Amino acid sequence: MDTLKCSAFTRRSILRSAAGAGLTAALTASPAKAANYRGVVGNIKPRPTGSSLVDMIKLLPEGIGVIPVFLNLTQGSREEYGSSYATYEKHIAYLASQKCNVIAIEGAPPFMLLGPTREAEMVDGWKRKYNTDMFTSSQNQVNAFKALKAKRILGITSGSGGPEMNKVYAKYFEDNGIGVVAMEGMGVEFNSIPDVPPATIASFVKKAFAEHKGADAVYILGSSLEALPLIAPLERELGVPVVQAIAARIWEIQKRLHVHEPIKGYGRLLETLPA
Repeated sequence: MDTLKCSAFTRRSILRSAAGAGLTAALTASPAKAANYRGVVGNIKPRPTGSSLVDMIKLLPEGIGVIPVFLNLTQGSREEYGSSYATYEKHIAYLASQKCNVIAIEGAPPFMLLGPTREAEMVDGWKRKYNTDMFTSSQNQVNAFKALKAKRILGITSGSGGPEMNKVYAKYFEDNGIGVVAMEGMGVEFNSIPDVPPATIASFVKKAFAEHKGADAVYILGSSLEALPLIAPLERELGVPVVQAIAARIWEIQKRLHVHEPIKGYGRLLETLPA
């Protein structure tokens, strides 16, 4: 449930030496002692699998430290999500005690289930209680679409929660004033999400975009789908911005830490860093 050693959570990406070295440096360096210190991010992740933590750390500007902790979700069910809030708070309390400047609360589905109003009440309560800035993945993604001035989105999910959860995701965005032309699931089991080939994801996105007209942005739900390298190519082909969880998180971390370092090659959000 708590922080794990590097070998436990890097999986495929730790095999890439550059990424592995970047992760080790980010977790073992003492940013408070560095001349370019910019702050520490507490990162609550749903589970210790996939490459998303490595990918985020690799792209964060130098001088930003990361302290990761994990919920260890195993089912991805509505029931498991609904019982996770006490564990989230336990990790928030720990990260606040470590003097994190901001906490990125991953796992959009548990908070989308609450809806925007109850989510904001819960998160604002934690902010006051622990005197620490924080945001959920779902709040972050809404912020990204609004910064990009997107009005109607096409959503792509793993589909592990079935059609019922896709309706929850669509309603969450609609309740935030963002139209949803469709929320399409790929039909992937929860524990298999990190193993979906990027080419399969890209093909599914392009097919769904061709079938559902009227979207001015594409949304890819979840850090575990390995879609980070797909953002820029999809944007070029589809002609609309693509919001993906890892890139959106990096954008918001920079914004909250008052850092402004555009990152090329990962889509318009990171290249332009809109306010």
